[in-house]
Amino acid sequence: MIRLASGLLLIVLVLATLVWLPPWATVALAAVVAALAAGEVAAMAAHQGARVSPIFVGAAAAIVALAFVVDETGLARVSSLAVVLLSLVVAAGCVVLVTAPDASTLTRAAVALMAPIYAGLPLGALAALRATDGVEAVLLLLVILAVSDSAQYYTGRTFGRRRLAPIISPGKTVEGAVGGIVAAVVVAALVGPRLVDTAGGSAVIFGALGLLLALVGMAGDLFESLLKRGAGVKDSSSLIPGHGGVLDRIDSYLFAVPVYFVFVRCAG
Repeated sequence: MIRLASGLLLIVLVLATLVWLPPWATVALAAVVAALAAGEVAAMAAHQGARVSPIFVGAAAAIVALAFVVDETGLARVSSLAVVLLSLVVAAGCVVLVTAPDASTLTRAAVALMAPIYAGLPLGALAALRATDGVEAVLLLLVILAVSDSAQYYTGRTFGRRRLAPIISPGKTVEGAVGGIVAAVVVAALVGPRLVDTAGGSAVIFGALGLLLALVGMAGDLFESLLKRGAGVKDSSSLIPGHGGVLDRIDSYLFAVPVYFVFVRCAG
């Protein structure tokens, strides 16, 4: 019951922000989510003895997301994202520089750079799409991934026999993956041309997009599972009752959004 209630609350929050509130609300939500997700990456690294300030990586991820939106909406004359990313290299190095060298130094440096980029860039791109291409462009991605994730779960639960990645994520099956791919292709082909107006946006093109998004979404899910497995934790955090952490909810999106963003920009 707690899992269902918290899940419904998340859905209502996201949809209300996207549909009923102005674009800046989506930007703000993306920045907050990016900060939380990056902080969870830092917390997982700490389980491996590589301590990096969650406050630093969280703030950096939020700034990266905001810089992406500023660039895409043309609010600045210079590339804000370039400035932020270049500054991140220096800032991350300085954060690690003030700690004593040990076996985890390289990991700390990698996390200080990776966490803000991993969480900030995709969520910034998603918020930018809301600002420049409208609600429909974002809704299409959400629908495709939500349907794919649900199909993976129910197909795997009903027909699953062969493990997809037994070492990384024992619960995922080949049959579930196939079900998720098929569902994503069908939904993208049927809904895509009606939601997103792109040049040559036929059902075939959107079906191919659905296939690609399902695949990279699974890769994103497995990547986060790999991080958790390496850190020896079940969930990225316990922030969302019954669901784990923020990163557990958006892992597939962090890989799918970059692909989708490129599609919208190139096909538009």
